[in-house]
Amino acid sequence: MPVNQQILLDNRPEGEAVESNFRLVSTETPALAEGQVLVRHHYLSLDPYMRGRMNDSKSYAQPQPLGEVMIGGTVGEVVESRHPKFAVGDKVVGMGGWQEYSVVDGDAPGMLRKVDTTHVPLSHYLGAVGMPGVTAWYGLVKIIASKAGETVVVSAATGAVGSAFAALAKARGCRVVGIAGGPEKCRYATEELGFDACIDYREHPDTKTMAKALKDACPQGIDGYFENVGGYILDAVLLRTNAFARIALCGMIAGYDGTPLPMANPALILINRIRIEGFIVSEHMEVWPEALQELGRLVGTGKLRPRESIAEGIASAPSAFLGLLKGKNFGKQLVKLI
Repeated sequence: MPVNQQILLDNRPEGEAVESNFRLVSTETPALAEGQVLVRHHYLSLDPYMRGRMNDSKSYAQPQPLGEVMIGGTVGEVVESRHPKFAVGDKVVGMGGWQEYSVVDGDAPGMLRKVDTTHVPLSHYLGAVGMPGVTAWYGLVKIIASKAGETVVVSAATGAVGSAFAALAKARGCRVVGIAGGPEKCRYATEELGFDACIDYREHPDTKTMAKALKDACPQGIDGYFENVGGYILDAVLLRTNAFARIALCGMIAGYDGTPLPMANPALILINRIRIEGFIVSEHMEVWPEALQELGRLVGTGKLRPRESIAEGIASAPSAFLGLLKGKNFGKQLVKLI
């Protein structure tokens, strides 16, 4: 059995996460028991939610245990199987974590799924046609419930979730406005992802200037907002919302280092009768087949052209992850392992 390199959570962050919170180790891969599958990972996914799990605090998911492999999505290939449903060579997506190989119980629900790479590249099953894409779909379709002609806004617009959100919203006839960091990302949003407008938050670093930029970009107000960030950007969006606006609350990356994120004017929720709903996409597995079918069609027809930032080798995962938290990635952040 192969030697497996793994990245463990060695200690919990105090404030901002740093590379020394992680530890790289090598272990022997155990022999397979009946019903198990050995997967060699080709890519592992880096996602903002992982930062919250590094803290030992109340959240929607259990904290990442110390001394164990970092939890995360993976795609790869079956290299040995003792399960009748999986054959050597099958391409699969799962939650293999920050390691080169994983031993998976082939019967465990939701742990391993075969995928077709004929029209969709394997790596996209960690982004546009994976958890981030379904996250965008659920927020738009089930919470915002957008209608043709409405204006919808998404923060972290050029990331894996935001790029899928734009394609899905444009397919439904919406005006789509993004918020991203830097002129290059904003150009990518409008020229390649199909956004009608994109606001550079680096040029609008406070509530007043962001609200003014949103007013210019959304002359008919905001009907739906997909929130990934929180902080002053949410305050600015609330100032521009229409009556009966809907907000899908997916992430609050501005507060992942443990800093509370107070709202400046919560009375606007009442004044505009806004519905705000937080959600975790893994709690809504019933929508995944429908969402993945639409997302796969958008990628296959070229209406969704996701960009990827790829770090090379398992040892690069911590630095790539910390860069993701600071917005250094362009599109979906992956680590290539093979």
